[in-house]
Amino acid sequence: MWLREFCQTVQTHRPLFVALHCQEVGGKNYEASMTHVDSFIKELLSSDAMKDFNRARVYLDKNYKSQEQFTVSPSALCLFLESLSFLPVIDSKKFRKVVGKEVCSDALPSTATLEKEKFPQDYFPECKWSRKGFIRTRWALADCAFDLVNIHLFHDASNLVAWEKSPSVYSGTRQKALGFVLDRITDQRFERLPYFIFGDFNFRLDSKQVIESLCSTASMQTVRSTDTNEVDKLIFRESDNDHKVVLQLEKKLFNYINQDVFRENNGTQLLEFDRELSVFKERLHELDISFPPSYPYSEDSSQGKQYMNTRCPAWCDRILMSASAKDLLPENEEKSITYDNIGPSVCMGDHKPVYLYFRLNTGAGKPHANKHKCCVLQ
Repeated sequence: MWLREFCQTVQTHRPLFVALHCQEVGGKNYEASMTHVDSFIKELLSSDAMKDFNRARVYLDKNYKSQEQFTVSPSALCLFLESLSFLPVIDSKKFRKVVGKEVCSDALPSTATLEKEKFPQDYFPECKWSRKGFIRTRWALADCAFDLVNIHLFHDASNLVAWEKSPSVYSGTRQKALGFVLDRITDQRFERLPYFIFGDFNFRLDSKQVIESLCSTASMQTVRSTDTNEVDKLIFRESDNDHKVVLQLEKKLFNYINQDVFRENNGTQLLEFDRELSVFKERLHELDISFPPSYPYSEDSSQGKQYMNTRCPAWCDRILMSASAKDLLPENEEKSITYDNIGPSVCMGDHKPVYLYFRLNTGAGKPHANKHKCCVLQ
């Protein structure tokens, strides 16, 4: 189902270049599931939607036995037609012509055409080992060179902790990690280029303020553990209407009475609580969001529009860009730019993939600029 919806999106837009970033390759139980990754890539590359793409580069981090190197992010796939001259980077100045199709999955740290890094150990919440990190690849098309950065930031471990203050402690951790990535990809080691950074940012709505808004007329009941006296759950009840429960909040439970609020008008009335990106407004840009929160959808194959009641729905999956990358997008061609999700009515897993389709102006600011159709998908 996932491949069908993905391929349908590619066939609808018919891009000349496709960049696909995935996270959690092999799933959470990657030791047992990593063997399925090769089959997935093979089926994707051989699909009808991809048959015209005669060149491809796939980067997979499958070395899960190395905790020092293994990350959740490095799974990037780029496909392009023979008519384009995309060249992945070797070092800061040289590029290598892409020929044929190649899957790189072993010893990624030594692969000359990408940069891969885990977040420092002290970034990990509660000092637990994590696969979180980023991967960067560099590409050149005609007179236009740019970076693609795949990222996976930290999640909210507990709804109760996220509710305690505004902004939450988890928001602060994500801010620190994203700042680390931006500093790394704009430092002095390589020439600075326009960059697109897309993946699972795990951005969440401001929990305290969104709950106060959703439960503005409700009273709150606190339930504590009899053993530790720690808060086990919060129950918000209507003041009248037989004290109906509006929201029940636990560590991994967000059970709100009306999920339609997250779907009506694509949930855009809740975008005012989506504030984590505002810290980086001078460094990162994004097109207007007009799709529903991308997480956490039900993994029941028959419930394509239903959210799980584990977390407050949020726009975790995003496609961001530097100011110079935004300049590569056409200014007055709204119909040639699409920022949307994939598979809105079917099950795509707990995250709905998000994509950005546009005509890349390879000679931005130059007369007689060439334009090529590109599609980046998270």
